[in-house]
Formats: sequence, structure tokens, C-alpha cells
Amino acid sequence: MQTDTIPALASKVFTVSELTANVRRTLESTIGQVCVEGEVSNYRMQSSGHQYFTLKDAKAQLSCVWFGGRFSGNRATPLAEGMAVQIRGMLTVFEAQGKYQVNVQSVQASGAGLLQAKFEALKRRLQEEGLFDRVRKRALPECPATVALVTSPTGSVVQDMLKVLGRRAPWVRVVVFPVRVQGQSAAAEIAEAIRFVNKESGVSLPVVDVLIVGRGGGSVEDLWSFNEEVVARAIFESAIPLVSAVGHETDFTIADFVADHRAPTPSVAAEMVVPDGTTLRRQIAVQGERMDALLRSQMVRWQQRLDFLERSALFREPRARLAEAAQRVDATAEAVRRALQDRLSVLERRVENLSASVRAHRPDQVLALRRQQIEAVRARLERALRASLGERLQEVERLRQKLVLLSPEGTLERGYSIALNAHGAVLRSVKDVAPGDRMVTRLRDGRVESVVE
Repeated sequence: MQTDTIPALASKVFTVSELTANVRRTLESTIGQVCVEGEVSNYRMQSSGHQYFTLKDAKAQLSCVWFGGRFSGNRATPLAEGMAVQIRGMLTVFEAQGKYQVNVQSVQASGAGLLQAKFEALKRRLQEEGLFDRVRKRALPECPATVALVTSPTGSVVQDMLKVLGRRAPWVRVVVFPVRVQGQSAAAEIAEAIRFVNKESGVSLPVVDVLIVGRGGGSVEDLWSFNEEVVARAIFESAIPLVSAVGHETDFTIADFVADHRAPTPSVAAEMVVPDGTTLRRQIAVQGERMDALLRSQMVRWQQRLDFLERSALFREPRARLAEAAQRVDATAEAVRRALQDRLSVLERRVENLSASVRAHRPDQVLALRRQQIEAVRARLERALRASLGERLQEVERLRQKLVLLSPEGTLERGYSIALNAHGAVLRSVKDVAPGDRMVTRLRDGRVESVVE
């Protein structure tokens, strides 16, 4: 008779829960953190904010869960069905179903990890070399005459920038240097265009006041040309103030860190580099009104000074003060003339400064009109001043002649004489003398001494 032998059972008998827990601890302790690449499938988002999906390749698949708390800090990489991603997380077991899974901690698009590492390495090296130093960054000119755009000649980006520049500052000359903004040769073209603008500015090109380098939004790979070292070096060497306008507000490239200024979008870059024409015209009008007010105020002050001279002691003092008064009139006239000349010089310098600041956008007709008005006012002021001073001098001469006519000398010249006693006092009555007193009679051409009988 044949007897079958039954193998001995293991010494430890596990419950399903115990065995599953042991498997989970083994996976977490021996494998733990993993980084896996694959395609997202069976994706679903729960109302709790948790995301469940399967990561698969051609031969296998792996269950994954991305809990809401972690997802809230990783919104930069939203998931979608069929997306190629790299995940990082803890390999574990979902004990309730007895299946292993990855509890995801971070997700990034497939291939972005290498690009990000290259980005950080180049950023760190260029920063150590000083290419990002703030002390070397330059301010943008207030009123540029020429703006150069280094960007793709097609698409909405260049049209948007041209539209903004034309609306805000139609007098500005815009020069577009077409380049490819993505692809293998794009970085070299961008760098060459930047160097060409700097080399030919003021030579074969108009003097370029500011340079905008940029493109529209896209993926990390699309924007990568602006993370190349050759572009960063060209931006650093640019003698023209440069604005980087790459992608959207959330996109940052190496070009942004090296450039003098970063704009969140190309349209904002166009707004940054030129003033608003409406505001500029309003400022010019305000300056013209201020000049008119200054001239009117100066005329009032001059009139007040002339009124003061008219009421001064010049017309009330005796002849002894006449010469001094006349000298003061001359001094006042010279002071007024100098004040007028100085003020007009200041106004002319201000007008010249305003002319220089707006000459780039050619408000020549307004400026010429202001100059004619100022010249006309100045001519009227000079004529009024000369006429007023002539009248005042004639009045002074008339008073002088009157004083001379009424003076004692004038009386003697008309044939009269003056009787004086021995002490030189004027005799006004016969009662002022007695017989035997000596007296002197003063005539036009001499003196006669006599004795009273």
C-alpha cells in the first residue's frame, strides 16, 4: 500500500492583515523612496482633492495616489490622462485591498528634471560670476527715440508689442530683428542679433536707446533657448539697456536674471520702455501754463516796484536829495533789467531743457509756438520798461528844473537881490536894522556892503 506524506505546516500562521502589514513594512524599509517614469492612465480626481491614477509603460502598470495635502503644494504640474511624467514618492501597500502602490510626493513632466538641473547649475555658475549683480543693471531711458525688438517676426507677440508702442508713443522708431525663438539654432541667432544691434547702433542703424528680447509663452522646452549660456553672455555684454520679456508672468529664464529689467509679458515690456503720449502732452501743457503764470507774476512785481518808486521820497525831498534819488532810479532800473534778463535766461534754459526732452518725439509745432509767445512777451516787457523808465526820468528832470527855478540862485538870476545883516541872516523887514548897522546886499554877480543911516 502506498502512503502519501503531507508536508509540515509553517510554525507561524499569519492573518491576512498581518501578512499584508509585514509586506508593507518590508517594501517601505527595503525600497522606500522611488522615482518612476511613465504614462498617466485611469486618472480621476476625488472631491477630497486626492488624485488617483495608474502609471504604466508597455509592459507593466503601477497604482499611484497623490493626496490632497501634497497636491495643494504642487499645482505647477497638473495631471491629465496620457501625460508622460516623473513621480517621486514612497512605495507602500494599500492594506485594505492588498495591493502595492506609490504615495506620490512630487510630480514633474517627463524630461523636465534634467532641464531643471541644467537650469539650476548654469544659474548658480553665472550668479557666482556676477552676471546677476544689481549694481550693474541700468535704468531705462525716459523718452527713447528708437526701440529694437529681438523676437520672432511671426505670431501675435511682435504684433502686440508694435501695437502697444504705436498706441503709447507713435513718434518712437521701432526696429525689428527677426530670429527663431526655439529650436537648435535659436539661441545662437538671439545672441547674434543682440550683438549686432549693439555693434551697429549709431553706425548702420539709428542710435538704439533700449532693446527688448523675448517671445510668448510655452513649455520649458519651448523657452529653453533663453536659458542658454550664449544668450546670457550676449545680454551681459550689451551696452544698450535691455528688457527680457519671455513667456508669461510665472515663467523665469536665465535671460530674466541677466537683463537690466524683466517684464512679465512682451506687451508689458513695450509699456515699460516708452512713456504714455497722452500723459506727456498733458505735462507739456502744464509746463506752458506755469511759464505764463510766472511771466504774469513777474509783471505784477515790476509794476509794484514802479508804483513804489512813484510814491517814494524822490518827489518830496529837497534838491539836496535829488542827485541821490536820481542815482537810485538808475540802480533800480539796472536791477530790474538784470532781474528781467536773469528771469528770461532761466525761462529760456527751462524751455531749452523741455525742448531737449521732447525733441525725440517732435512736438516741434507746440514748442515753436511757445517760443514765439515768450519772445513776444519779452519784447513787450522790454518796451514797457523802457517807456516807463523814460517817463520817470522826464518827471525827475522836470522836478529838478522846478527846484532850480524856485531856489535862491534862481531868484537872483531873475534880477532880484537878497539883503543880509552882518551875521549873514536874511533881512525880511526894515525893523530888523538900525542906523549904523552894517548890511550886505547879495546880487546875481556879487555882493555890496553898506551902512544903514
